[in-house]
Amino acid sequence: MDGEELTEQETALYDRQIRVWGVDAQRRLSKAHILVSGMKGTVVEFCKNIVLAGVGSLTLVDSREVTEEALSANFLIPPDENVYGGRTLAELCCDSLKDFNPMVRVSVEKGDISSFGGDFYERFDVVVISSCSYATKKLINEKCRKVSKRLAFYSVDCRDSCGEIFVDLQNYTYSKKKLDETIECQLEYPSFEEAIAVPWRSLPRKVSKLYLAMRVIERFEQAEGRKPGETSISDLPAVLKLKKELCDEQSFNESHVPNDLLERLVSDTREFPPVCAILGGILGQEVIKEISGKGDPLKNFFFFDATDGKGIIEDISNPNPGS
Repeated sequence: MDGEELTEQETALYDRQIRVWGVDAQRRLSKAHILVSGMKGTVVEFCKNIVLAGVGSLTLVDSREVTEEALSANFLIPPDENVYGGRTLAELCCDSLKDFNPMVRVSVEKGDISSFGGDFYERFDVVVISSCSYATKKLINEKCRKVSKRLAFYSVDCRDSCGEIFVDLQNYTYSKKKLDETIECQLEYPSFEEAIAVPWRSLPRKVSKLYLAMRVIERFEQAEGRKPGETSISDLPAVLKLKKELCDEQSFNESHVPNDLLERLVSDTREFPPVCAILGGILGQEVIKEISGKGDPLKNFFFFDATDGKGIIEDISNPNPGS
């Protein structure tokens, strides 16, 4: 992402954050191009953060129209219904984000993100998708890995007061300070498909219960042909039955996937705005670190549950990828 220096106007506007992370990091941010799909509450918080930080451009994809559920967590939607006029969520959010920082190019791409070819993804440095099915996460992650450059991939999901972020930076090199010197570090990330293929019995002994519960819900929605979040309390018996089958298949203790957590995830799929703010803040911070190449990045899952207020990082990678 080498290129032009910051303009005088950019230097003046971003003076405070330049003092925090330096001119080089800000220059990299100003040249970065980010693609976001799914204008849910968490992603809206992320977009606000990344636009205020001063990225080069932000492209939005979401062809849905405004619904009551969207209004509950998306503060970028104007309160005046007269401006909706059949416009999509992406178009409405685009107008609001431009007001946050006129120096960032915010635009809308129409269509289904799953149908875009490799040339489309070549235009970006970071891809963020929200509330997507297992199949879509896998597909978009694969497309990001097939482009000719390293393309960072993030997926984020928020249900009720719980949330998950997945990160794939492929082979990533970054720098960090150690005592009085700056050292170079490298990390190798698995794809989403590779990560969730790790046998449950091989996971850390105290792995986040939310990781396991999200995989059960994901599998249930996939098997039933549901869109993410299309569940209700009436689905709980079938979800618990699937949990038992998956645990038997994995030779895994069922008690590690609590029934009450699964009940929360299937019965209240709406986003909880305070959790959206937390996840959106974490995601924004991680993307800024990835673009700047400074600081330890998250590897490779982050979980948050408001019931205990804990944020947990889990490195879920196959220790023997060739096996």
